[in-house]
Amino acid sequence: MLPLQPGHSDLAASNPLVGKVRDVNARFADVAVATAEGYAPIPCVSGIEGGAMGIHYVNGKLIEDGVIEIGKPEAVMYEPQADGSLQLVAVEYITTNGPAELDGHLFSFTGSPNRYGLPPFYELHVWAWRANPTGTFADMNPTVSCDAAVAAKQ
Repeated sequence: MLPLQPGHSDLAASNPLVGKVRDVNARFADVAVATAEGYAPIPCVSGIEGGAMGIHYVNGKLIEDGVIEIGKPEAVMYEPQADGSLQLVAVEYITTNGPAELDGHLFSFTGSPNRYGLPPFYELHVWAWRANPTGTFADMNPTVSCDAAVAAKQ
């Protein structure tokens, strides 16, 4: 299992779903695994009130199939680093079928139109590798930044 960043408590101890997500998705620490499994990047997503989600690597076929499987998240989220690398921080489960839940956790609803160009959908973020002070399943994480992605484009 991948370690959390220094200074963060073990999230898996506080929520069993986090431990399961970390165990079955640790392979995504290497972004090349995500691309080999059909995931493609969308630009870094940040919030107007601060924080970010990071760069999502999205697998459109998994969104289209409507099936939620813990080991096949529809999106894998990375924080861009100053050296150009990407650090795995979370996964996101997405479905157009709802209401949806995973391991007893209800998904949030996102209507349409939305910034992703998707029809209405249900989603659940799981911050399994980066502690999120606003909640393990919140959308934005104030400890994640898109600053390195923006700097790389300048």
